[in-house]
Amino acid sequence: MPTRCLHRKAHLRPLDSDDRFEYRHVILPKQMLKLIPKRYFSNDDTGLLRILEEDEWRGIGITQSLGWEHFEVHAPEPHILLFRRPLPGGAKR
Repeated sequence: MPTRCLHRKAHLRPLDSDDRFEYRHVILPKQMLKLIPKRYFSNDDTGLLRILEEDEWRGIGITQSLGWEHFEVHAPEPHILLFRRPLPGGAKR
């Protein structure tokens, strides 16, 4: 799958934060899930993506600055990937 295809269609939601992390939701078009390699999905037949390593999510065309970690998939809407990164020094914003 050409990475530019997914990159053009992924939607980055505005940032949110708590006292330790800032968070971002990446919303993929539902049709794009069919183009993601099967090895990126959990083995339990739920149809959910597993937690992806940075090289994997970058490999499917998601581009963000350094430090982001894929930490959750929104189960009711598996095309929404949740990312976080530590706030500098763990300080509140």
